[in-house]
Amino acid sequence: QVQLVESGGGLVQPGGSLRLSCAASGSISSINTMGWYRQAPGKQRELVAAINSGGRTNYADSAKGRFTISRDNAKNTVYLQMNSLKPEDTAVYYCNIWGSGYDYWGQGTQVTVSS
Repeated sequence: QVQLVESGGGLVQPGGSLRLSCAASGSISSINTMGWYRQAPGKQRELVAAINSGGRTNYADSAKGRFTISRDNAKNTVYLQMNSLKPEDTAVYYCNIWGSGYDYWGQGTQVTVSS
């Protein structure tokens, strides 16, 4: 069994920053891809950013230039540094890890960007 524990969400003003963290624990050694998705009210869940075991990253257009994904393989942890936040970034952010034979999701952390 694998658990993903997310942290770092909260309320921030437009233009502010937040850093999300997601730590994986349990029966897993090396993780292929780690990523962040988000889901706003009334909208579908969408990919924000992902990073593979080699460090290759992929970003949604809305995240490019403002968000940075990184990972610490020794800690099985993925981070999402979010800068210049906008009200439209408001959503529940979910951590995801996947590879051959596995696909796990975190419980989600709320990010609210509002003045």
